Amino acid sequence: MKTLLLIFTILIATSFYAQEDISSFDKKLAKELGADDYGMKRYVIAFLKKGPNRIKDSIKAADLQMAHMSNIKRLSREGKLAIAGPFLDDGELRGIYIFNVETVKEAKKLTETDPAIKAGSLVMELHPWYGSAALDLVGKYHPKITKIKM
Repeated sequence: MKTLLLIFTILIATSFYAQEDISSFDKKLAKELGADDYGMKRYVIAFLKKGPNRIKDSIKAADLQMAHMSNIKRLSREGKLAIAGPFLDDGELRGIYIFNVETVKEAKKLTETDPAIKAGSLVMELHPWYGSAALDLVGKYHPKITKIKM
């Protein structure tokens, strides 16, 4: 529980950027990103956890991981996934998604498309979240800084 609280605190803290000069406000970009007056919007954050059906066969596990990654790429291309990534400590928490949707109900439908969820290898814990609308720009810029494609 302390880990979740720490992660949540870090995410919130990093989403609040001081805007000292109002002249930098880009009304067109704010509208395009769906930002409110604070530059923020609603998302749904998902914590991916180890599921009850962990695959022991390394070939089957690799195939499932490839299908999981393919689903992440599809959701990102569709603009439904702002951020995704694994945790690096090999604990119960396996990764995080920030869905670019407003409701947990919408995010739940998206999680059901994930082969790792379907297989029971992962389970997701979903929470409504309020963060910087600029997260939507990650999908645009990440490919430009990615040297090795997965």
